Amino acid sequence: MSKTSKKLRLGMVGLGFGAEFIPIYQAHPNAEVTAICRRDQTRLDKCGDQFEIGGRYTSFDDLLADPDVDAVHINSPIPDHAWMSLKALDAGKHVMCTVPMATTIEDCQKIVQKVHDTGLHYMMAETVVYSRECLFIKQLYESGELGKIQYLAASHPQDMDGWPAYWEKMIPMHYATHVVSPCLGLVGGLAEYVSCFGSGTVREDIAKKSGNPFAVETCHIKIQDTDLTAHIWRFLYDVARQYRESFDVYGTQKSFEWTLVENEPHVIHTAKKPEHEIAEKVEVPDFAHLLPESIRRFTLPQEIHDADHLSFLQGGGHGGSHPHLVHEFVSSVLENRRPLPDAVTSANWTCVGICAHESAMKGGQVVQLPEFTLSRDRTACLTE
Repeated sequence: MSKTSKKLRLGMVGLGFGAEFIPIYQAHPNAEVTAICRRDQTRLDKCGDQFEIGGRYTSFDDLLADPDVDAVHINSPIPDHAWMSLKALDAGKHVMCTVPMATTIEDCQKIVQKVHDTGLHYMMAETVVYSRECLFIKQLYESGELGKIQYLAASHPQDMDGWPAYWEKMIPMHYATHVVSPCLGLVGGLAEYVSCFGSGTVREDIAKKSGNPFAVETCHIKIQDTDLTAHIWRFLYDVARQYRESFDVYGTQKSFEWTLVENEPHVIHTAKKPEHEIAEKVEVPDFAHLLPESIRRFTLPQEIHDADHLSFLQGGGHGGSHPHLVHEFVSSVLENRRPLPDAVTSANWTCVGICAHESAMKGGQVVQLPEFTLSRDRTACLTE
């Protein structure tokens, strides 16, 4: 970023789902989108015209060569996350990348090392920890209302039939950050080791493409330096279940359980009440007040009035997390502090799933998380 600039200048990569973030950055008081990148020139120009963005590139390398780009926000398909992040860091750009960080431990380690070597910022755009539900649970936890946390659980059932073909090659636990992150993020912990079992079978064509025979993978995580474990489970194909990204927290005084059915109220259980009064349905509040006023409207779809694109109208999806992600990334770079999640935390959250699948293929054998994911000190900015 130029020494005279007070705004972080963004280059957006991937303009499908990623285009939803453009108006949020444009409305942020400390950011601007100076360039966009998409292989298809016609769609690139359509997006550029819609948002009045002059820097337009069909080549990622050309975008990275633009001196008016300080940081890139990568919204490309999962197989592109690691190499694009590494290339952007090599080009001197800060990186925000959608989940997961990578699909191999080796690539996660390369990114962590690159961040350490360059002093640049890397943030994985994990939506769940910035959802209104997680912010609500965090508020309960930090206020002491939950008491001592005793157990954490999360689920992410999903039917990927009809999605882009690369999903057929995905292993369920290689896309597990939506369930790992709330469990670890709430208590500020890192995963130390995991044990995971596979259950059932997927159809033969999916098994051959992915190398994963299991319909469901279910994992227990030991959280480092605590007495806590968390239970998570994932599937992508061949199980009948409505889509859900859930997070349950059990405390000594109160517990929070995610609704079983979308759009129904969540439940809070309060200890020592009469049995018929223990459970109470709760409407989770929005947390837009934590944001700059100019981007608060992006937490709720009904408050978005300036765009017709379907993804904008669904801006309240992911629990209203998108403007929180933008604000955290922009602020962390301008304040020269680590974002949440930083590179090591992102690697830990991502490697939980990678190690979990390794464990499942070994019949539940305990697998330790890699050492490079167990100390956040490695991501301190070298300029601090």
